[in-house]
Amino acid sequence: MSGARIFVDADACPVRDEIVSVAERLGVEVFLVSNRGFRVTEHPTVHNIVVSQDLDAADDWIVGKVAASDVVITGDIPLASRCLEAGARVIDHKGKAFTAANIGMALSMRDLMSDLRAMGEAKGGGPAFTRQDRSRFREALDKALRT
Repeated sequence: MSGARIFVDADACPVRDEIVSVAERLGVEVFLVSNRGFRVTEHPTVHNIVVSQDLDAADDWIVGKVAASDVVITGDIPLASRCLEAGARVIDHKGKAFTAANIGMALSMRDLMSDLRAMGEAKGGGPAFTRQDRSRFREALDKALRT
């Protein structure tokens, strides 16, 4: 965990409170990166980074700062891929780890679903976010920070 930081693609992240709680407990620095600000905590190691409204501005900021010892939290698969290339550990908001072994399939599925939605063959959205999802996420984040 030495030197690990957490970078969060924060605009659509449903687990900001859980991230801050784990980070405060472990003494880890957090960067909540978004196109708008969030008032989450007054904790000195939690930084609210507001970027421009430009497409991919938050993604570009994260990729420009992330290092191999860091953990990135995102549901954005292209961003996950870029962060993996930088050597970071990446998990989504339900605690699923993105790895070099599974990112190719995740990118392919993302593209397929996008095509199906464009053709009207699939609808967006998934199952509701549950308490179990939050618990699974907290465990995955704790594990990622301790690895």
